[in-house]
Amino acid sequence: MKADYKEILTFAVGNEIEAYEFYLGVSSKIKDANISAIFKELAEEEKKHRSFLEGLLSSDQPLQFEELSDYRVSETIDRPKLSLEMKPADAIALAIKNEEDAMKMYADLAKSANQSDQKKMFESLSKMEQGHKVKLEELYSSMAFPEVW
Repeated sequence: MKADYKEILTFAVGNEIEAYEFYLGVSSKIKDANISAIFKELAEEEKKHRSFLEGLLSSDQPLQFEELSDYRVSETIDRPKLSLEMKPADAIALAIKNEEDAMKMYADLAKSANQSDQKKMFESLSKMEQGHKVKLEELYSSMAFPEVW
């Protein structure tokens, strides 16, 4: 694996560690047991993402994610402020915004990459984050708009 790929993946692993620590920290401070459980689950997801990326670091396997439909739910919600009394839908909305930020960061890095292999790596990482966002948007829609289901 090229050194550039390793640097990019190491950077991505660092982001997953930060997200894991954020979600785990929030889960321990939230009073509502249901919301705390949501953040613990999000932390575990980030832990899995970290393991996945670390696995890629130790192999020569290319990083590929399929294009997903973007429901654009995140564009219709505001970033809620983190509080100890958050509602479950707000907790999910915050997680959606965090995943959206990561997705945009990798997309911007792809646009500014000079080498095609770096560009592809950042595009793949952006798609991975988009997948996380889509999953959370589906959960948010079922929580925020139960009448639809």
